[in-house]
Amino acid sequence: MVLDADFVKSHGLGNDYVVVDAARFGIRLTPERVRLLCHRHLGLGSDGILEITAADDGFGVVIWNPDGSLAERSGNGLRIAAKFLSEHGYTEENTFAIRTAAGPVRTEVYRSEGRVTAVRLEMGRAVIDRAVKTLPVQGNKLDVTVVSVGNPHCVIFGQPHTRDRLFAIGPLVESHAKFPARINVQLASPDSRRHVRALVWERGAGHTLASGTSACAVAAACFDRGLVDREVNVEMEGGELEVEVAPDLSIIMTGPVEEVFEGMLSPDLRRRLMEVQ
Repeated sequence: MVLDADFVKSHGLGNDYVVVDAARFGIRLTPERVRLLCHRHLGLGSDGILEITAADDGFGVVIWNPDGSLAERSGNGLRIAAKFLSEHGYTEENTFAIRTAAGPVRTEVYRSEGRVTAVRLEMGRAVIDRAVKTLPVQGNKLDVTVVSVGNPHCVIFGQPHTRDRLFAIGPLVESHAKFPARINVQLASPDSRRHVRALVWERGAGHTLASGTSACAVAAACFDRGLVDREVNVEMEGGELEVEVAPDLSIIMTGPVEEVFEGMLSPDLRRRLMEVQ
């Protein structure tokens, strides 16, 4: 099915993105234009923009946060991008790579009745910062694991698993002096050797219902602490992702993806986009 629209809106576990083809969209994306497109009342409304690019070596994606900043990687975003490429005439292959700012990610799509319903991602190897084990916040020392899965995460243990607590400390940890480039934040609560609950505060987006890289970071942090087995389900507010963690902390993540709608920019929104730089 060839795309006959300006954009597609999709979500992975409620983490929603607008997808555009950079060559066809006709408007150069800038931080201010991204902020307008992502605005829940004035624009299309989303947790970010996925800007698909083509290259001699395959496909690439530029991942924009709703505040106009760029993300190195997004697990939900990559599943959405893989579905977009598979269903809109870009590739007929079931396995292919998507280039990100943090390097290529190999994807495998799973179909049901001709539609991509789930995507498997080889997310690479998690790297844990062994120098940071506690983080001072509001006079308390938080028990943390700082881990990169292509983008940075601070996984917090031992805190109340509530939105109130996430909203209280998420912004403070995201912008903590320890992390000058800011960081993604999760409250992790292991329930068993195969199941972990997580609440997510994303760098540049704030609270989201789910995050693929956050699920990977939580699984890697829990596995490194000996709290879970190699295969674990990470449950977030939007649903669950399956994460496999190898002994060297290499990660494979599998999860669902859904397309919400295709759309055309109205003349009014197109005009407003052209008025901002």
